Amino acid sequence: MADPSPQSLSTPPPPPPPTLQSPSSEPPSSVFPLLKSLNRPKLRVTSEFDSESLLFFNKVSCKIFDNLAKLKLSFQNNTQREVSQPQLSLTSKYVSVLYDVEEKNTFVKSTVDVSPRLQLRALHNVKAQQGEIAMEANLAEPGYSLELSSPVPIGYPRATLKFPLGEVSVQEKEVEEEEKSKRIVSVNGILKRQAMNGLCSAVYTDEELRLRYAYKDEALSFIPTISLPSNAVSFAFKRRFSPSDKLSYWYNFDSNMWSAVYKRTYGKDYKFKAGYDSDVRLGWASLWVGDEDGKVKATPMKMKVQFMLQVPQDDIKTSVLMFRVKKRWDL
Repeated sequence: MADPSPQSLSTPPPPPPPTLQSPSSEPPSSVFPLLKSLNRPKLRVTSEFDSESLLFFNKVSCKIFDNLAKLKLSFQNNTQREVSQPQLSLTSKYVSVLYDVEEKNTFVKSTVDVSPRLQLRALHNVKAQQGEIAMEANLAEPGYSLELSSPVPIGYPRATLKFPLGEVSVQEKEVEEEEKSKRIVSVNGILKRQAMNGLCSAVYTDEELRLRYAYKDEALSFIPTISLPSNAVSFAFKRRFSPSDKLSYWYNFDSNMWSAVYKRTYGKDYKFKAGYDSDVRLGWASLWVGDEDGKVKATPMKMKVQFMLQVPQDDIKTSVLMFRVKKRWDL
């Protein structure tokens, strides 16, 4: 047989036939956003146990619709696993819906910004067929607004003027006098103003005036209060000895009742408190593990624990040691 020519050796082989895409191949990139949106939302589970009531307070929540709304289920259960007070809520920026399973009732709350200076709000109790509508308008001057609200379907409207120093509300009310109904105009208000290195406030509600002065600096707080026309006088005193030590004292001149609380913190996650209340003749002490006022998610292990000892003055033998535990899981 003759040897092949150099030209035949240089001829490339024919290309392989096209192959079909296997079922296990990755989907096109345009499908990824759709698949991501179908992922299960992250669940947040919070459970709190109270040794005094022997109840668990549970909440399960998640954000849905690309974080536009929050769905939450809350309920209680005892040590026999009996569930009570289940409630389901859906919360968004403009609408909130709460459904009470046991009462078979729904509460709806809505807020709509009609314009940068005008806001509408509505509350509705479905079972009672009652609610409230309100309209608040920001006036031209900063810090000033006017709110008009009215119960639905029956009730008297209320007008509230808000300004930098406080607010004043005016509402018509119906009162009973000598077995007769009489309509009167009720005025309530709050005024606050800085004076004498402190804050003076006056609260007028239901024909009672409450005057309060609060002085506070880095080490000392002094808060006297008087109510008129009852002339009831009380004062609160707070002394901070160091950034981690604080003593609070309250005394009511009218009833001679008093209470005192000592607080000491150890870093951010430990707090000890002890006090006495003469009204109930009870001494107590508590220890917090985890920030008392902070959220559970910011504490170590996402858990807070409180131990409390209550000692009745009249019967020390009936002293009680209680505890509360709150834990959060992100699933």
